[in-house]
Amino acid sequence: MANPAPLTITDLVALKKAGRKIVVLTCYDALFARLLDDEVDMLLVGDSVNQVLAGRETTLNATLYQMIYHAAAVKRGSRRALVFVDLPFLTYQVTIPEAIRNAGKVLQESGAHGVKLEGGRHMADTVRALVEVGIPVMGHLGLTPQSVHQLGGYRVQGREPVTAGRLLEDAKALEAAGACALVLELVPATLAANISKALTIPTIGIGAGPGCDGQVLVLHDMLGLNEGFEPKFLKKYGELAKTVREAARAYAAEVRGGRYPGPEHSFE
Repeated sequence: MANPAPLTITDLVALKKAGRKIVVLTCYDALFARLLDDEVDMLLVGDSVNQVLAGRETTLNATLYQMIYHAAAVKRGSRRALVFVDLPFLTYQVTIPEAIRNAGKVLQESGAHGVKLEGGRHMADTVRALVEVGIPVMGHLGLTPQSVHQLGGYRVQGREPVTAGRLLEDAKALEAAGACALVLELVPATLAANISKALTIPTIGIGAGPGCDGQVLVLHDMLGLNEGFEPKFLKKYGELAKTVREAARAYAAEVRGGRYPGPEHSFE
């Protein structure tokens, strides 16, 4: 059986029109990319790598080179899924020429299909400029982690009528600027559904209810590897932290007891 054709940016809108939910997972390396590639529509190389793998408290000190390194690894491991990459804090907010240069560098050096950036109407000109030079852009509204201090922490956004109205207008502005998709994070389900209906581009929800056109989770959270992280929106599809600990415990016991390696693992 022939391998399915790689997805393209235009497929995202087609999936929305067909009413087929878009499946997205974060990914940071080639090994997991190979395992996920046949099951998902998009692999998102999130700046959450700074927290999940590097042990930092926030995404704010993720670097462009860090994102390129992980994005290139993911792209090498995938053949079918779209690969999008987060632009780190202050790599796209300072000037539009700098945003074009940094986003272009990400695509050139990683082979990814597009970039994701945070912010609403105030980022519309930047989105438009990136799209005009051929760089696909996915927006990100609601809880925007790069603004976590300004927002007062990781909390649901858009619960009040005024802020809900702003989010809807921000979403429309990003679509008009040429964004090809939009992540909605920690947004009330009704608001996220209304935004999704108002747009022709797909919405990808995380903590935004079932009315979005697709869903994304952080892979390590979904697999149960990130112990102690239990937000309401997260469903764990595995408990791999327990599996890893049990495997490490069994390995340690066999090494200390002289049972590994055995004759079957040794060379004459």
